[in-house]
Amino acid sequence: MRVYIDANAELMGKRAAEETVKQIKEAVEKRGECRLLLSTGASQFEMFDALVTMDAPWDQVVMFHLDEYVGMSATHNASFRKYLTERFIDKVHPKAYFFVNGEGDVEENLHQLTKEVRRAPMDVALIGIGENGHIAFNDPPADFDTEEAYMVVELEERCKKQQMGEGWFATIDDVPDRAITMTVNQIMEELRKKGTIWANRTILVFLNNLEKKEAVSKQKQKITYYYYPIIAKKDFVKNESKDFLKKYFSGSLKGFLSMFTDDDNSITEEEWKELRDWVDKFDK
Repeated sequence: MRVYIDANAELMGKRAAEETVKQIKEAVEKRGECRLLLSTGASQFEMFDALVTMDAPWDQVVMFHLDEYVGMSATHNASFRKYLTERFIDKVHPKAYFFVNGEGDVEENLHQLTKEVRRAPMDVALIGIGENGHIAFNDPPADFDTEEAYMVVELEERCKKQQMGEGWFATIDDVPDRAITMTVNQIMEELRKKGTIWANRTILVFLNNLEKKEAVSKQKQKITYYYYPIIAKKDFVKNESKDFLKKYFSGSLKGFLSMFTDDDNSITEEEWKELRDWVDKFDK
């Protein structure tokens, strides 16, 4: 991985756009087409602003993207289809584009999209990292086991706060609970595939936002930078548990436990013993 550090977002966006155009031209020269995977969000503004002004064989580019909200119209201000139409498609007019469609028969939409995505490897992918460390809408801890190309996920609280904070929604209650995302395995598969013009696929990650978004911390040892997740796994699980209780049981542990106590067969005697032992620890 090559890591570039620039003075500001404009310079980084320009650098990413220049590298993207270079890779597009190489793909078109060797294969007659470039398959381009795009992400959206505020972190991509500067890159798109620069990219659409550059000379590239756009009529040989086929565009895909990472995610979209379930049930959201393509005319909604927060729709990623609207975002890409206004910031990319209407400006460069690519050869073809395939949207993630969260309306109508979502299962069938994803079936058709998966066939197009897996028709051939991607040549270039531009991917951002969210404030909670997610890639696309794969909120941590992400599902690394699914073999699907896209899946429907529940959005966690910090992810929703990011969408509101970027101005896409007036309140956190306006943010949809569910979204469609390209899976981690599908993204990583694009790195593992062979038979393309690069031994290792190029993924341009906007690292300049990671520390600002408090997704990672950084330590420098001589000339090497090491990046670490800020939130420990146990703290993340604790926060996720609190969010779960708040979302579904108004923060009440009693309400959660009553789901099991109402059904005598849902908890085994051994589990009851573990629960009593756990409660006893706090009584002492």
